[in-house]
Amino acid sequence: MDTIAPPTSRTLDSKPIAPSLFAHFVLRSSNMQAMVDWYSTVLAMRVVHRNDFICFLTYDEEHHRLAIVDIAGLHAPDAQAWGLAHVAYTFREVGELLSTYRRLKAKGIEPYRPIHHGPTLSMYYRDPDGNSVELQVDCYKTKQEASAYFSTDAFRRNPIGVAFDPEALAQAYEAGVSEAELLRQPDGPAAPLQGRR
Repeated sequence: MDTIAPPTSRTLDSKPIAPSLFAHFVLRSSNMQAMVDWYSTVLAMRVVHRNDFICFLTYDEEHHRLAIVDIAGLHAPDAQAWGLAHVAYTFREVGELLSTYRRLKAKGIEPYRPIHHGPTLSMYYRDPDGNSVELQVDCYKTKQEASAYFSTDAFRRNPIGVAFDPEALAQAYEAGVSEAELLRQPDGPAAPLQGRR
């Protein structure tokens, strides 16, 4: 007869443990179909499950990256209320970001705030409910270089970044300008911090 070994005791760690990944976020909306269409278009998301009150979407192997809950009668939040400012998605290289910009522009979806932050080249969009979504590409080859930028005098002087013209950048990409040059932060005044009183 097989004997059953007694369970081995374990100890839970008391130190803070960082999560292994950012899994998903959930939006409440009274405009579900428009929201599903927008996120499917902008982020190449696909629906993994939908019923009459909730839709789950993903763009990769994760079971879902976004859920949209349909709730009738919601209203837009007060622009001066606290809360989440935006969510951000990173592309692998500048050509992907600019291709996405052009594809969305052809569908009438344009960034309301293109800004070169220093560590990232970013374009901000608004979904049909007015939520802000940042599409970006890293400007440094390594995470260490990008993190080091936060300790520079340049970042202390301008922690927001410089506005840029995405169409001019797309044309420069098509003309063969190097990726290093495309990702270099342009000279210019600091972009205003939106919503700050």
